[in-house]
Amino acid sequence: MSTSKMQQTSEMGSEWWNDSNNHVELQEAVDQGATGATSNPVITLGTVKQLPDVWMPVLDQLIKDNPARTEDEIAWKLNDLVATRGAKVLEPVYDRTNGAQGKISLQVDPRYYRDAGRMVEHALHLASLAPNAAIKCPLVPAGIEALEELTAKGISINATVSFSVPQALAAAEAVEKGWQRAEASGIDTSTLTPYITIMVGRIDDHLRNVMALENITIDPGYLNWASIAIFKRAYTIFQERGYKAKLLSAAIRCHFHWSEFVGGRVVISMPYKWWNQFNTSSIEVAHKIDEPVPEEIIAELQLKFVDFGRAFEPDGMDVSEFESFGPTVATVRQFLGGSAELAGIVRERILELG
Repeated sequence: MSTSKMQQTSEMGSEWWNDSNNHVELQEAVDQGATGATSNPVITLGTVKQLPDVWMPVLDQLIKDNPARTEDEIAWKLNDLVATRGAKVLEPVYDRTNGAQGKISLQVDPRYYRDAGRMVEHALHLASLAPNAAIKCPLVPAGIEALEELTAKGISINATVSFSVPQALAAAEAVEKGWQRAEASGIDTSTLTPYITIMVGRIDDHLRNVMALENITIDPGYLNWASIAIFKRAYTIFQERGYKAKLLSAAIRCHFHWSEFVGGRVVISMPYKWWNQFNTSSIEVAHKIDEPVPEEIIAELQLKFVDFGRAFEPDGMDVSEFESFGPTVATVRQFLGGSAELAGIVRERILELG
């Protein structure tokens, strides 16, 4: 019996995750070898919309049981229930691997992106929902502080809202410091699995927007390689320095965001439609993570895009610049919008139920 492309990916040493907390899709992914899942406010919103027969009755009961709660509070209670159902699907993987795999990433309230204390407080709540939770904090100054603190408490993290080598390195260093603190405090780190995301498609999206706004002329195919060059450079540095955290590729836009990373000690997080599409493709699954992006492509990207240089060079940005980086601004806005839309669904349901 032939193995699928996703199974071949696993056999070559790279984990792959389902980029959704939809429990139906996730179960199918786990059956094909997926070892984790990711979530954020936009993903949870999509799951509720995709499965209204499942989640609207749950929402109605939450509204009935919590008459004094605000729509935001009820929305987050619903988010918790969606998360724990996804976590249950992954529990067999978590148990089989003694906690090394089988994590579901749960994101702190995006409204807290400037407040490390509130991030940590919400993260502790999210971590209490399931033993196999990994907590997502944005890679901005307050988020870096929160990532270290959570690691020091023995909680697996997933650094998100991240698009660059400097951000990935800052997160990796925070994890190292937190890990040392955890061990010094006698905390069990045996199931600690820190992940650092690079949202590859979103940096490519940003450069395409810059190209249009600034009338930049460049081979459009080169833009598919920008994020690949960034991810591979970060991966090389992670390997050289022996960081404990594992890089995670997310925000898939093309098959390169999967096929070019196969073979590495990485996680490739893919939406349901993408990994199914890849499974039926003729693309060869081969060890590509160590194959460099052609120098002429990197040189052209550096020449034409200041922001590529900022994202590609290890010292391209200071931590103080992370929050105002173009892809960060766009992504924070989207996550805030997803949370607001979910609260809006709750609001309308409250009004309908009277």
